[in-house]
Order: sequence, then structure tokens, then C-alpha cells
Amino acid sequence: MIVDCAVYRDGHRTEGPDDLSDALAEARAAGGFVWIGLHEPSEREFALVTEEFGLHPLAVEDALKAHQRPKLEVYDDSLFLVLKPVVYEPKSDRVSSGEVMLFLGDSFVVTVRHGEGAPLKAVRRRLEQEPDMLHKGPTAVLYAVSDAVVDHYVEVATELQTDLEELETEVFSPDGGGGSRHTASRIYTFKRQILEFRRATGPLALPLTRLAGVGQFGGSVPFVSEKARPFFRDVNDHLTRVNESVEGLDRLVSDILSAHLAQMSVRQNDDMRKISAWAAMAAIPTMIAGIYGMNFDHMPELHWVWSYPAVIALMAALEILLYRTFKRRGWL
Repeated sequence: MIVDCAVYRDGHRTEGPDDLSDALAEARAAGGFVWIGLHEPSEREFALVTEEFGLHPLAVEDALKAHQRPKLEVYDDSLFLVLKPVVYEPKSDRVSSGEVMLFLGDSFVVTVRHGEGAPLKAVRRRLEQEPDMLHKGPTAVLYAVSDAVVDHYVEVATELQTDLEELETEVFSPDGGGGSRHTASRIYTFKRQILEFRRATGPLALPLTRLAGVGQFGGSVPFVSEKARPFFRDVNDHLTRVNESVEGLDRLVSDILSAHLAQMSVRQNDDMRKISAWAAMAAIPTMIAGIYGMNFDHMPELHWVWSYPAVIALMAALEILLYRTFKRRGWL
């Protein structure tokens, strides 16, 4: 469905004609541009937009089906950019992602949103309060949306860092809380959240590098003003820091999982040593009692008056000796 449609002239919004062709013609005549926002459009709803703006069928297919990686495609009559905004849910400590597709062309911008968390409404409202920025045309919309998405990445990375610190404290707590049977599951779930976040931030590096005009893929991008490169370089710098943070989070959570498994192994070894020590201590009286319970007629000490207390004393002495030995070696 079409969420919003407006014509912008000299950085100011004007309500354009209902007909998309007339709105585009009016925008071109006035030196402005038309910005259409859609939310999960059907094929039928998007067909009119495709026809009026001459969008490439491959890009249209991607916009309708969604589930795309962040990418930048250049076609004859338009530029197609895919972004994946992410949403952090504090109650469940989960990261979910949506999709935003931008079609940029001669005097028009078409934004397509799938899922929740896209900052398009807030970006449009902010741009409409900054006529100088909006006056720069479709490039300003492309920059503002990209900047808003990447800035939210920074916030999500900070939240994940906080969650990781809490998880790290739990694993390495002195009270042994890291040995909980649910800890490994929590660590693995957290690693999946980082993977979901990484799928949004990692592939976006190349498109922003192209828009910023840096690196081996940097160059002139159609429908994007050359003067906007410094702005995209700033967004690219923010994304680089986010990707470095994600890499660090991924390594740390892997290290925490390894440390947790090592702790579990050490605890199991401690338990086995304790069991072995108690079993050794139980074997001594069992062995002595077994020997003197064989009922042979000619066994020594059977008719000695002090045999019973002597055997009990021997058992007690050996038990004390084993206990002190195991205690000194840390087995008990």
C-alpha cells in the first residue's frame, strides 16, 4: 500500500496530483522530485509505480519478494539500494531485521518497506524540517535513510555489548552460576543474534564504499550527486566501526562459550575426583570386612580377644589417612 506520496520543490513539501505520472511531470517541471513510500506492496499495487517510473523488472522482483542482502544495483533509469534496518527487543534480548528498498532516479524516490523498524517516517519528518538538505534532491533522501539505519546499528551494537557483559559476568561469577545447564543455550542464542545483526551490517559495506567513492569499487554513481560523497564517507565510517564491534562481539561470545565448556569440563573432573576419592575410601573397609568374612577355620586373629577392635581401629586409621591425603591434594 502507498503510505505517503508528495512532491518536493525547493526543499518544501507540496501535495502533488493523485496521478503518479502527473506528479512526476510536475516535479520535473519545477526542478523538484516526488517521493513515494510503500509498505509491503502487492504485485498489483506496485505495477502502477513500476510503469510510471520505468523501474527495472529485476529490481521490482527483489522489492516485492524481499529477503534480500544489502546491495546496490545500477540500472539505466534508476538506482536500487537495499538496506536491512534492525530492531533490538530488550524484553527478549532478540535482534530482528526488516528491509528497506530505495529506487532513485531522475526526479523521483520510491521507498519500499518490509517488516518493522524502518526509520522512513522519522526520516521524512526530519528532512521536511530541513529544507536546505531536502533541496539537494533524491540524494538527500538516500543519505538520510542510510544514515538513520546505520546510526541505529550503533545503538543496537551498544545494547548487545551490554548483554554480552551481563552474560560474561554470569559465566565467570564466583558462585558457580556459569555452570547452569541453561547457560550454554543462552550463549548460543546470543551468538545467533549477533549472526542476524551481522547479516544486516556486513554486506552493506560495499554499497556504502561505492557511494562514498572510496576503495577499488569507488567511482561515480548515477543519480547520486558528487558533492554528497563526504556525507556517505561519514556513514561508511560509522558502519566500519559497527562492523568492527560486531566482529569483536562474535569473537568474545565464542571465547565465552569455550570458557564455559572448559569450566563445565573442570567441574566434571572435580566431581569425578571426588567420587573416585570416596570410592577409594569405601574400598578399604569393604576389602578388610570381605577378608574376615570368608569363614575359614584357620584364619589368623580369629580367636584373639582384641581382633575386632584392632580391625575397626585399622579401618579408621586407613580412612583418616586416605581422607587427609585426598584433602591435601584437593580431591575432596
